[in-house]
Amino acid sequence: MNNTQKIAVVTGANRGLGFETSRQLGQKGYHVILTSRDELKGEKAVEILKNEGLTVSFYPLDVSSGESCQKLAEFIENKFGKLDVLVNNAGIMIDARDGEKSIVDIEIDTLKETVETNVYGALRVTQAIIPLMKKQRYGRIVNVSSGMGQLIHMETGYPGYRISKTALNALTRILANELQMHNILVNSVCPGWVKTDMGGKAAPLTPEQGVNTIIWLATLPDGSSTGNFFRDRQPLAW
Repeated sequence: MNNTQKIAVVTGANRGLGFETSRQLGQKGYHVILTSRDELKGEKAVEILKNEGLTVSFYPLDVSSGESCQKLAEFIENKFGKLDVLVNNAGIMIDARDGEKSIVDIEIDTLKETVETNVYGALRVTQAIIPLMKKQRYGRIVNVSSGMGQLIHMETGYPGYRISKTALNALTRILANELQMHNILVNSVCPGWVKTDMGGKAAPLTPEQGVNTIIWLATLPDGSSTGNFFRDRQPLAW
C-alpha cells in the first residue's frame, strides 16, 4: 500500500449516497473502506467500483454494535495504520412504516430504533476511529444529516427522523469542539432531496449532485470550517 495514500471509511455505503461518496473519494485517489451491514450487497458494490479502477475494500459493519465498530477500527489499524476520513452516512427513516404519524402518537420504539442508528451509530463508529486520527493529528469527519433536523425550521412529520438528525447535529458541534486541537474537523451536511431508496424517484437531485458537499467537507484543507452545517457548500442555520 502507498503510505501517502489517504484512507477513508464510508458507512452505509452499498447504495445511494454512501456508494456515490465512495466512488468520488476513490476518484480523488483515496483508498475507500466501503462498509455496510449486508455483506453480499457490500461486496457487490465494491466489485463495481473496483471494475472502475478504484481502490476500494469492503468491511462488514453494524453501527448498532459497539463490537462491530471496534473490529472495524482494529482492521484499519492493522492493515493501514491510519485513517484520514470518516463519512457517517448510515441512517434510517422508519417513521412511515406504519403510516406517517404525528409526534403525539408515534411509537416510542420507532424513536428509539431511529436514534439507535442515526445518532448512537454515528457516535460508536466515531469513538472507535478517533484514536487513529489523533495519532496522526489529522482527520475529517462528515455527518450526513438533513434539513429536517434544523430547529429553526422544525415542523411536524417524520418526528423520529427529525429528532435523530437534530441530535446528530448536536453531536457534530460537541465533537468539533473537543477535536479541533487535534486538527480533526467535524461538520454536518444536508445533501438535499436526492434520488435514493430513501429520497424516492421524485427527488430533484441525483446521487452525483447530492454528494458534492460531502466530498468537499471530507477533503477540506487544514484550518477550515469545523462544527458547522452545510448544504450546497453554504452554511445552514441550525
